[in-house]
Amino acid sequence: MELGTRKILDRSFTAVGVTSIVLMALALLVVIVPIFRGGIAALYFDGTIEHRKLQYDQFGKGDPDELSVQIAETDRHRSEAYRFLDAFEREMEGMDAETAGNYRPGFRKVKEILTHLLGPLPGEQEPILLRFQYGRTRWEKAEETLHDLLFVTKWDYSNPSEMAKEYFVPRSDEFAGTALAGLFPYVEDNLRNMLLPEPTFYWGFITNKSLDAHIFGGIWAEIQGTFFLAVGAMLFAFPLGVIAAIYFTEYAKDNFFTSMLRSANSTLAGVPSIVFGLFGLAFFINTIKVSESKSVLAGSLTLAIMILPTIIRAAEEAILSVPKTYKEASLGLGSTKWRTIMTVILPAALPGIITGGIISLGRAAGETAPIIFTAAVSVGATIGIADVFTSPTPALSWNIYNLASEHEAANEIRHVQYGMVLALISIVLLLNLSAILLRARISKKLKG
Repeated sequence: MELGTRKILDRSFTAVGVTSIVLMALALLVVIVPIFRGGIAALYFDGTIEHRKLQYDQFGKGDPDELSVQIAETDRHRSEAYRFLDAFEREMEGMDAETAGNYRPGFRKVKEILTHLLGPLPGEQEPILLRFQYGRTRWEKAEETLHDLLFVTKWDYSNPSEMAKEYFVPRSDEFAGTALAGLFPYVEDNLRNMLLPEPTFYWGFITNKSLDAHIFGGIWAEIQGTFFLAVGAMLFAFPLGVIAAIYFTEYAKDNFFTSMLRSANSTLAGVPSIVFGLFGLAFFINTIKVSESKSVLAGSLTLAIMILPTIIRAAEEAILSVPKTYKEASLGLGSTKWRTIMTVILPAALPGIITGGIISLGRAAGETAPIIFTAAVSVGATIGIADVFTSPTPALSWNIYNLASEHEAANEIRHVQYGMVLALISIVLLLNLSAILLRARISKKLKG
């Protein structure tokens, strides 16, 4: 090949490689930036007086004297809105039955939205569910609810060749000329005085317990469960994987049996994770009964089986990469094979082995399917070390899926979902960072 052609090919390959890396980085940013922004919004936002009342009632957090002053201030502005409702109810009593009946559905909707915005109306019975005992706890959600109060959403189906178009009609038109007409501009102008939004750093999103199926955040139980499952899986898988790798590289002979074992290990690495979940349910829970039902122990064992092939393969490659002269020198000095493995080969291969462990640890923390059948519950409390043998646990990966797809208020709690995703990514990064620092320390120590 001519020198000019070879240079053109080299430069073309370099350009393609750099372009691929840039595209990959951009794709990663497209995913990471919304997650980071949404996750931060779960922690830092404009909290309303309803949020502060919730924090004080449920967790005893906040200054009661300051809260009482703020509640009195908001009540003063809310009382005018409630006066519009009372005046219209009295006005309806004087209407004929047909006219009042025409107003009643729209009036019920107005009261429902106001309840959603400000909490239970005066004289209403205390709701059972916590989510209905308070109004909007976040200012941006209050603004969305205000829009629902001011406008009725309608759809234009006039053009059959196009999709229906959404448009909004002022709700005040429905009540024009009545005592309720003044409610809408009043709430629009005084919403801040009714809710008193303040910049809030909600650290309790991470450290609090979950309230009313995560409506208000509180993901400590999920963080703890994820940590238990990931670390538990590594406690089982890492020693077994390293021992298996030593057997394959130092003791196993090249025969049909060894070849079959290697093939089986490679095949297991490609098995879908849902299969490991079904295996964990059938074997660990139903057959050998490590626990009566779901438990952290059963989940950790299942995750350990799933990541074991990766650890074996990584450890095997690390051991094989140790120069043979190390082994020959040790044996030549009269050391036994086992002592050579423990004092020469394994220390030299340890950075590579830990790298495989890092990759496996991140996968164990983020997997969802294996723990659905063996360890995860959608709502639960934190557990102690002694409970891991018998109790299931909430976990970030499973609860993210549950909140995003199956939760009845999935659209209302997007900030909680983003907050959980950011927490999961942060945990994986922290675990990996810890392992990387450990690997660097060992490498430095080995180099003397």
